[in-house]
Amino acid sequence: MKTFNRREFGQGVVGLGALTALGSASAAADGRKLAERQIPSSGETVPIVGLGTNRYSVEEDAASRAPLKAALARFHELGGALIDTAPMYGRSETVLGDLIAELDIRADLFVATKVDRNDVTEAEAQMKASLDKLKVDYVDLMQVHNLIGWRDSLPLIRNWKAEGKARHVGITTHRASQYAEMERIMRQHEPDFIQVNYSLEQRESAERLLPLAADLGIAVIINRAFGGGRIFNSVGNRPLPEWAAEFDCSSWAQFLLKYALSHPAATVAIPGMSKARHVDDNLEAGHGAMPNPEQRAMQERFFDEL
Repeated sequence: MKTFNRREFGQGVVGLGALTALGSASAAADGRKLAERQIPSSGETVPIVGLGTNRYSVEEDAASRAPLKAALARFHELGGALIDTAPMYGRSETVLGDLIAELDIRADLFVATKVDRNDVTEAEAQMKASLDKLKVDYVDLMQVHNLIGWRDSLPLIRNWKAEGKARHVGITTHRASQYAEMERIMRQHEPDFIQVNYSLEQRESAERLLPLAADLGIAVIINRAFGGGRIFNSVGNRPLPEWAAEFDCSSWAQFLLKYALSHPAATVAIPGMSKARHVDDNLEAGHGAMPNPEQRAMQERFFDEL
C-alpha cells in the first residue's frame, strides 16, 4: 500500500470562511468536544477519531521520540482516547508505554492492542509482554490480529476479560480475502469489536461486514480510512469540492475520514498520526456535520471519477 504524502495532503486544505482553521483555532482553543459513539456491548462511549500507531517503532533517543510525544500529547489535549497498537508494529508498544507514562495520561485513554500467535501458550506470553511494554495492568481492548490463531486466542482473551486484564474482545483484518471468515466468527462468537478497512477506495466491507456488525451490536474500528492513497495522488493540488463545506470539511483528510465515519456502523476511525499537525487535521473530522446519504453518494461519485 502506498503511503500518502502529507505535504500534498495539506495543499488540499481550503479556506472555507465559516469552517474552523487548524492549529490555534482548534478544538482545544474553543472548548469543543469530539463526537463520541457507544460501544454496544459495554454501553460506554469513545471519541470517534482514534490514533493508529504502526509508525511509532522508533529508537529510545529523545530526538526520535520527540515528534511522537508531541503528537500523543496533542491527541490527548484535543480529547482523543482510543489508541491502537500491536506487537507486529515493532517497538511501538514499548514507545507508547514510555510516552503514556511520561505524559501521565493512561487514565484518559482507551488502549487497544493485538495478539497474533497460533500457539495458545505463545499467545498468552505475547499478551503478557504487551502489558509489560505498555506499562499497564490491563488493556481496554485485546484483538486477534488478522484472525491469526483466533480459535485459541478468542477464548484466551475472554478469560482475560473475566479476570479484568482485557475489558473488550476483538478481531481484526484489513484483507478482503478474510471477510467471509470474519463474518462466520462474528455470527458464532459475537466479539465486542471488529476492526476492518473501509474507505472511499476500499468499500467492500460495507457490503456485509458493517451491516452485520450493526445487526449484532458489535463496535467497529475503521482502519485504512485513507485507503491505498490513490485519492491523494489523483487530487494533486486541487481544492476540495465546494459542497464539502456542507458537512464541515476543510481538508482531504477530513473528507475521507468523514466518509468512513458517516457509515451507520462505524464507531471510531484510527488514522496513523506521528506529527502534531496531523492530529490537528484529523481530529477536526470528529467535529461538525457528517455527510448524509446523498452527500456520501456524491463523495463516491467524485472519487470514482478521479
